[in-house]
Amino acid sequence: MSSPLAPPAQHAPDDGAAPPDRPAATRPGPRRSRVRCVLVTVALALLGLLVVAVAAFLVWADDTFPAEPAGLAAVQEDPRVRLDDRGDVVVLRPAGEGDGSGLVFLAGAKVEPQAYAATFREVAAQGTTVVLVEPFLHLALLERRPFEVFAALAPEVDAWAVGGHSMGGVRACTYAASEEVRALVLLASYCSLGDLSGRSDLAALTVTGTQDGLVDEESITSSRALLPPDAERVRIDGATHAQFGDYGAQPGDGTPSISDDDARERITEALVPFLGSVGR
Repeated sequence: MSSPLAPPAQHAPDDGAAPPDRPAATRPGPRRSRVRCVLVTVALALLGLLVVAVAAFLVWADDTFPAEPAGLAAVQEDPRVRLDDRGDVVVLRPAGEGDGSGLVFLAGAKVEPQAYAATFREVAAQGTTVVLVEPFLHLALLERRPFEVFAALAPEVDAWAVGGHSMGGVRACTYAASEEVRALVLLASYCSLGDLSGRSDLAALTVTGTQDGLVDEESITSSRALLPPDAERVRIDGATHAQFGDYGAQPGDGTPSISDDDARERITEALVPFLGSVGR
C-alpha cells in the first residue's frame, strides 16, 4: 500500500519586505543632520577661539622689558665682576675670590634677566655670586625647573639664597622650602605660595619701595605670617616697583621721588650684609 503524499510546503508571498530578524537600515533624518552640523560648527569655532587666545597670550608674554643699555654696559665694563650671559640665565660673579654665598634670583613678570645686572652689581663685587633667571615664558609662576638646575651653574657656591622681584619673588618662596636654601630675598614682592613660617633656620629679607604702584602694602602685610618669624623688612622711601630693576618705567607703577642711582644704592645697602651672612 502506498503512503499518502505530504502536503506541499506553504511559502509566504514575496512582497519585498525584509525578514523580521533583518530590519531595514534607516537613514538619519534631516533634524539629526542639522544638529550634527551645528555641533561641528560650534566645536570648530571654540577651537579657533582657543588658538587665537593662546597666540595672543604668547605675543603678550613675549613683549618684555629689556635692560637699559647704559646700565648693562656699566656692569660689563666693571673689572670687579664677571658677567656670563647665557640668554635665559645670567651669572654674575665677583672677579676675585667669592665669599661662598650665592643667590638664585627670578626676574619679575616679562622682565629680562639682564635688567637686574645693575641691581646686583655691587652685591657681586662684594663676593656673592648671583644667578639671574628668566622664567619660562617670562612668567615665574610657570617656571618648573628645579632649584638644582640653577645652583649647578655656580658649583663654587657653598651656601645658597633664593629670591625674586615681583612675581619672581612669589615663585622664589616655593624654592625656599628646600633645605638647601638658607635665605630668601623678596624685592617688591611677598609670599602667597607655600608657608615658610615654620622655617626658623631660614633668613628672610623683604625690600619694598614706598612709591610702588604695582604691589600694595596690604598684600605685603597680610602675607607676613607666611614668612619665618625673624624675617626682616626694609622700606625705601621714594622708590617704585621698576626701580628694583634697570628696565625703565613700567605701566601702572608709581612716580619715584628718588633717582635710580639712589634707589639702587639703598637696595645694595640692604642686600650686601644680608647675603654676606648667608655664607658664614
